[in-house]
Amino acid sequence: MLTRIDHIGIACSDLDRTVEFYRATYGFEVFHTEVNEEQGVREAMLRINGTSDGGASYIQLLEPVREDCAVAKWLARNGEGVHHIAFGTEDVHGDSEVIRGKGVRVLYDEPRTGSMGSSITFLHPKDCHGVLTELVTAAPRH
Repeated sequence: MLTRIDHIGIACSDLDRTVEFYRATYGFEVFHTEVNEEQGVREAMLRINGTSDGGASYIQLLEPVREDCAVAKWLARNGEGVHHIAFGTEDVHGDSEVIRGKGVRVLYDEPRTGSMGSSITFLHPKDCHGVLTELVTAAPRH
């Protein structure tokens, strides 16, 4: 089922300033950046380490690019900080169905495209003790 912590998502108001903090303070470098129009965010993935299964763990910094996106609404309510935790899995669809069968609300009926071409879905925070939880299947590496 779940194999690792894929990333911790952190909502921020200024992506460039936040990236610089993580670089200067911890030595983390940007592994990947993109704008996810569907999610309404500009993001930077800072790689923390690799794993024996070919995956990695990241800090994902998220800056909203429009006021109506979920991250912008979250920032308005909570300010900057940890937005979600993401667990890696080989089968986001299958594992989300198993979890749904245990009474946890899955936010997407079908996985969507996430960072770096991954497949993702989210679990409702009210069913996960207040934690917005993401399931991630990494895109195949070429």
